[in-house]
Amino acid sequence: MQRRVEAEWLDVLPAQDPRALRSRRELARVNALMANARIVARRLREAGVPPAIVDLGAGDGRFALRLAHALGEAPAGARMTMVDRQAAIDAEARSRLEALGWRVDVAIADVFAWLGTDRAPAGAIVANLFLHHFPDDELGRLLALAARRTHCFVACEPRRSRLGGIGARLLGAVGCGPVTRHDAAVSVRAGFAGGEISALWPAAAGWETHEGPGGLFSHVFVARRA
Repeated sequence: MQRRVEAEWLDVLPAQDPRALRSRRELARVNALMANARIVARRLREAGVPPAIVDLGAGDGRFALRLAHALGEAPAGARMTMVDRQAAIDAEARSRLEALGWRVDVAIADVFAWLGTDRAPAGAIVANLFLHHFPDDELGRLLALAARRTHCFVACEPRRSRLGGIGARLLGAVGCGPVTRHDAAVSVRAGFAGGEISALWPAAAGWETHEGPGGLFSHVFVARRA
């Protein structure tokens, strides 16, 4: 099926709306079931775990916390920068990240504005269930900006497939409410298949890209400087 990007309810609900708070808790469970943090951690370890990681579309920070746990011992000078346009970072997640040895920076900003600023490159940029929010033209621009800011980019996104659609419809069976169920179906339709993200990555020399399935429902993209 053709990729189709539609608005997700969680994107438009205020951060402290009870429906949004519930959906973020549910998404934490869904992420744990999908093992996205372990998938991303494995790709980062293959590249050599960098001390500075940027999480785009970080939400409440629970994915960053799971990622830190999956990576194991924090490297020297470890720093996790969480970028999101809403002030939704969970205080407990931040505290637990710091207890694991990570310095935490929170940037409440539009991702294009943040990536477009003149700052030192990050060791790695990660995105979890974030890239599918953007139509191809905007996503291409985002990836071009990210390529200027890092040497390693890892994304774990919904896989656009019949199995993914079935999984989205079954979320009610694990207690997910209407916001999460609606957004899951929208996410699958906006997800990726084949080499769609690689085709949008800037065609500059010196990059290696890998893309394909990760687990039952995830689609993984990795770009590394050769």
